[in-house]
Amino acid sequence: MNGKDKAREAGDMVEVMMMRGAFIFLLLAFSVAACSGERGDKAAPDEVVLIEDGSAPPEQDVNLDVWLERLEVGSRELYSAREAVVEAAGLEPGDRIADIGAGTGLYTLLFADAVGPKGRVYAEDIEPMFLNLINQRVEDTGFANVTAVLGREDDITLPEESVDVVFIADTYHYFENRESIMRSIYNALKPGGSLILVEFDIEPGEARPDYKSHVRFGKAGVISEVEYIGFKLADAPAVEGLEENYFVRFVKP
Repeated sequence: MNGKDKAREAGDMVEVMMMRGAFIFLLLAFSVAACSGERGDKAAPDEVVLIEDGSAPPEQDVNLDVWLERLEVGSRELYSAREAVVEAAGLEPGDRIADIGAGTGLYTLLFADAVGPKGRVYAEDIEPMFLNLINQRVEDTGFANVTAVLGREDDITLPEESVDVVFIADTYHYFENRESIMRSIYNALKPGGSLILVEFDIEPGEARPDYKSHVRFGKAGVISEVEYIGFKLADAPAVEGLEENYFVRFVKP
């Protein structure tokens, strides 16, 4: 079984859990709020905090499976179109990519296969439980090129100019400190590096279903905010399988 098959098999095993990490985190936050604030103060902004052994802090005794089963699923496009999204990302063997808000690791595993053993995937999330889950899935599928990184609400905690690509799917609109975290992403990217966003789109005056109620602005607003940080819009290709979401790529000059 090759790497892509392993990643696909792992994704199929957890299909019911593919709800995107940021959405999950918001629901879990009420259960772990007390320890979340303490965790956020442990690392300096430029320090990479790794989850190495797959063990969650003892104070976070939360049944992950129960929470995942309770989540209301909106669009499943990010799961069903995953291979087309990865192809559109255009990763090369040896690339170093940061999967921001990695959640359950759906894209992390696919990226691990795409960049190969000489590449590296940094699976970043602010919730240790999901990093533990990713570590377990990485161990189960045999990849050796994934590093789980504990981020902060205002910083992805990766060193300057350390990655070639940053990928953010269904997470940007959850950032409370968007300017701070986007500046940390800008700093982490190498010059000429790519930032890829996959997000729900909304139209002015659109009567939004419940699963879109948290989306504050559409594609034009996101592009404007990201360009304000210093990124340059590169392209926005149509990706097969994405209808409610859009794919847009920026570059760091």
